[in-house]
Amino acid sequence: MGGAPPLVLASASPRRLELLRQIGIEPDIVLPSEIDETPRRNEKPVAYARRMAEAKLQAALQQNRDCFVVAADTVVACGRRILPRADDIDTARRCLRLLSGRRHRVLGAVAVAGPDGRLARRLVTTSVRFKQLTESEIESYAALGEWRGKAGGYAIQGRAAIFVRDISGSYSNVVGLPLFEAHALLAGLGFRPQR
Repeated sequence: MGGAPPLVLASASPRRLELLRQIGIEPDIVLPSEIDETPRRNEKPVAYARRMAEAKLQAALQQNRDCFVVAADTVVACGRRILPRADDIDTARRCLRLLSGRRHRVLGAVAVAGPDGRLARRLVTTSVRFKQLTESEIESYAALGEWRGKAGGYAIQGRAAIFVRDISGSYSNVVGLPLFEAHALLAGLGFRPQR
């Protein structure tokens, strides 16, 4: 095979694709993972995030052995609770009520494979604190619909930015992919972006 090995993004998330493009990385293949994302009974958020990223990586590797592959998972955790991905407005409202006035963690698990079979993994934790939300703010945000498909029921890069009192750690991790770590893992396995 001539040229550099292709890069596969094992994700259906448009945010992860946008984030990689932001740092000059254009995946050759975008491959959504078809895996069961149900948390196991009593599974802790960190273990769940790592397991999901690894499962996505392994699923992509079944079809793409001689490639660079990037897989990731983003988990919003409030204490030991894994917040769901909001697929309906009631779930979004429940998430926002739980996060209101509290600090929560966004866990970003990244798993990367090189064409030579080497693997690298990293878990990044970002701490986010929301202001106390009024019911009116929750309803207004819920009506926007930007929570749809988002872990924890909000998008920090959208209107929910006004809820964030402070953030400690990687901002891009909260959006969907910790860029510093993803770039470092890829570079460590020999990936070089095409100019």
